[in-house]
Amino acid sequence: MPKPNGLPVAREWYRVAAVSDGISQIIEKHVVPWMRCNIFLIRGRSSSLLLDSGMGFRPIRNEIEALRDIHIKCVCTHCHFDHTGCAHEFDVRLGHASEAQIHAEPDPDSTCARAWLSEEIITALPNDGFEIANYRLTPAPLTGYLDEGDVIDLGDRAFQVLHLPGHSPGSIALYEKSTKTLFSGDAIYDGDLVDNAWHSDAEAFRESLRRLRELPVETIHAGHFPSFGRQRLLELIDLYLAGAISIGDVHAWKAAKSDT
Repeated sequence: MPKPNGLPVAREWYRVAAVSDGISQIIEKHVVPWMRCNIFLIRGRSSSLLLDSGMGFRPIRNEIEALRDIHIKCVCTHCHFDHTGCAHEFDVRLGHASEAQIHAEPDPDSTCARAWLSEEIITALPNDGFEIANYRLTPAPLTGYLDEGDVIDLGDRAFQVLHLPGHSPGSIALYEKSTKTLFSGDAIYDGDLVDNAWHSDAEAFRESLRRLRELPVETIHAGHFPSFGRQRLLELIDLYLAGAISIGDVHAWKAAKSDT
């Protein structure tokens, strides 16, 4: 039944889709496409990874049976609200040490929620009585740190950690050399990039993207929008370096997206 604000309460919040062998993509189906993040479940022989965890509007483990496995490690590509909302539901939470304080004591400013959250980003309510103005992240202190050169071994597949600062100081990506697959977080995705958050560093962003140009990668599973291949990666990097795909005014950008 529609609520006073015109939105119904969603029966299901998450959608799971197979991407390739051992990899599934999870999205919050009632968050608008230009805002929601991509959550990836990567299954291994000895353990599995949940790469990012969405906004936390509704508990993720309650709805997705595969996530009830006790051997799942939650990897946070960075500390922003749209990627860390359900991290507290997992016993193992890994991310970069430079953002540890934000994970432990998140607030609307440090996680960028104040700048980005507004009613138009959802198309249904996660629960009865939900008001986006009351949104708060549950603290999820990191239980371990990941940094450049670390390797996450899942038994039958391994991922190299890349530290790619710029979007945020602790932005990381995971690279599987054997398949030339990159899980890039928000270091790169097929859309306008954010390099002006309170702790962004545009010059570091440029250096990270120049580094990605040299990486032998064929498939990129990004933090937002659809996955893409190497040719598109190079195009996106060139566009950003030319100043063509960075978001200036957040509110103007959101307004334009909401009108489409």
